[in-house]
Amino acid sequence: KPEILDIKEMNYITIKGEGNPGSELFSECVQALYAISYGIKMTLKKDNPFEDYTDYTVFPLEGIWDLSEEGRTLYNEGKSIVEIKDHMVFKMMIRQPLFVSKDYIEFTQNEVYKKKKLEKVLEVKYEQITEGLNCQMMHIGSYDNEPESFLQMEKFCQESGYKRISKTHKEIYLSNPSSVEAAKLKTTIRFKIEKIV
Repeated sequence: KPEILDIKEMNYITIKGEGNPGSELFSECVQALYAISYGIKMTLKKDNPFEDYTDYTVFPLEGIWDLSEEGRTLYNEGKSIVEIKDHMVFKMMIRQPLFVSKDYIEFTQNEVYKKKKLEKVLEVKYEQITEGLNCQMMHIGSYDNEPESFLQMEKFCQESGYKRISKTHKEIYLSNPSSVEAAKLKTTIRFKIEKIV
């Protein structure tokens, strides 16, 4: 069921790209994020400089999705999201513990690049992100069916005195699509809202 929540500031590593989420480029972006995230976790277990350190599980992959100008034109002409995946614009990210500093993340990033020589690792950025007021819902099923959940969320917002203020949306991937069938995939989806005055 949809819910309203106010999301405070969190630390992330992020990478931007454009194109089909099934493309090699997208896979390389995700690989870079995981390489750094696991690099941070494993390095901390050996040599930890933070007083408030506690062991943790690497956070799930997240992504903010939008369309390019051409994609928006095609969508407005009646094309479905499924038909215009090549025109998607994304910012993928993995949350990092609050005790991990920007300097430590960037140090680990450089070490990971030296070892793995993944060019996309160099494009990863550290960001502090405050998402603010959002409507959120657990979507179960194929990513292609997400528009059905978005309609449900928008109806909930209208009935609750809120309105959607951005066509971009966020996805948090709680299932691995390579090992879970599409009908059982679990994805948290959310979009920005504001209170209707």
